[in-house]
Amino acid sequence: RARRSGKRAQYRRLVVAPSMSTPFRLPIQRVATNGLTAWLVEDHSVPVLSLVWGWDGGAALDPAGREGSTGLAASLLTEGAGDMPAIAFTDALRDGGIGLGFSADSDGFDGGFRCLMDALPEAERLTRLAMTAPRLDTAAVERLRARAIASARQSLETPRGQAGRRFWAAAFPNHSVGRPSAGTAESLAAITIDDMRALLGTQLRRDGLTIAAAGAIRPDELAALLDRLFAGLPAGAPAVQPALPGFTHFGQQVIGLDSPQSQAVFGHEGIGPRDPDFEAAQIVLRILGGGGFSSRLTEAVRVRRGLTYGIGVGLNTAFGGGVLTGSVASDNTKIAEALAVTREEWARMAADGPTEAEMVEAVAYMTGSLPLQFTDSRRIANTLLGMQQNKRPLDWLDGRSDRLRAVSRHDAARVARRLLKPEALSVTVAGRPVGL
Repeated sequence: RARRSGKRAQYRRLVVAPSMSTPFRLPIQRVATNGLTAWLVEDHSVPVLSLVWGWDGGAALDPAGREGSTGLAASLLTEGAGDMPAIAFTDALRDGGIGLGFSADSDGFDGGFRCLMDALPEAERLTRLAMTAPRLDTAAVERLRARAIASARQSLETPRGQAGRRFWAAAFPNHSVGRPSAGTAESLAAITIDDMRALLGTQLRRDGLTIAAAGAIRPDELAALLDRLFAGLPAGAPAVQPALPGFTHFGQQVIGLDSPQSQAVFGHEGIGPRDPDFEAAQIVLRILGGGGFSSRLTEAVRVRRGLTYGIGVGLNTAFGGGVLTGSVASDNTKIAEALAVTREEWARMAADGPTEAEMVEAVAYMTGSLPLQFTDSRRIANTLLGMQQNKRPLDWLDGRSDRLRAVSRHDAARVARRLLKPEALSVTVAGRPVGL
């Protein structure tokens, strides 16, 4: 423990100096064209472009009983398009050194590519084909369906998968976030090709787009690219999805599952990304359970008592809401103690807030490591996309370090009292826990 503390102190000295002496700035430009708007960080030092975009929707559009439809459809967009079957399409991406992909999560559908500037015309052509003329060939559908079913079985039949699924279902019984967004073996087997074509027609629209780019492209070139890339999509935006309702407190539930370990998922109502206390809450949560070996929960549950290999907490901000969740796994005979200690630390942070020393360390790490999140065009573009989806202003990153440093211990203690409600913790445990 002494050696680990020494390493933390040394690392803290390394990250504080640059964050204090050189304020972080990301030169973001807004590019508008024919109803589309993109954020751009232009950088010609390397001839690479990363372009990402997204819509609201995702798994929220899946019909009941066919969960996983949108995710399966997203994975099929690069499995052949137009007159190019899957192998020909994959070969064309590989020959151009183009990384193209689509994905769906609980409340959104994203796409993006990364390529050298010499390959941009080919990346544009293949991306446009994928969005406007996906083949959804039977062989590709069945191959990816089998893979998705195997993945669903592997994840949902483990203690972690069972606990997570039941936690969200109990917390949000009447909202799509309470359903398994990747689907189950049964729901994936029921999806038809017509289902996926209908979903893609609803999801891939010219309106409702959020777009971000980073790399060696000028604003006028990006505007022209966007006009061409999305011109073939139908007008209109995906259907507006219901906002996240309040968290349903359900106390404690245990799922009997033969396993040497039990997995617990716990949480309660949190705050959303547009809440004025959001950044102070990030500091509090890093100290409580998000800072690796420096977090209170890791120190109390793992280091001092040896009850787990890992424990963490964080905010899930799907649908613009906020759910505070955490998880821990332990031996069946020890999970009750692990949860008891977790509740104690939860209550202690809520009552007293962080110490001044904890504040200094957390803020130093969060400000000092900020530039490391922007080391390549793909990470920059994804950050710009997330900022827009969370309704951040264009200069939000420029002042982030100053805002974090401005959070006092008094502020953090107030937010901890507001955010952490130990009496409201709902817990789902999967396994054969002793004493629960």
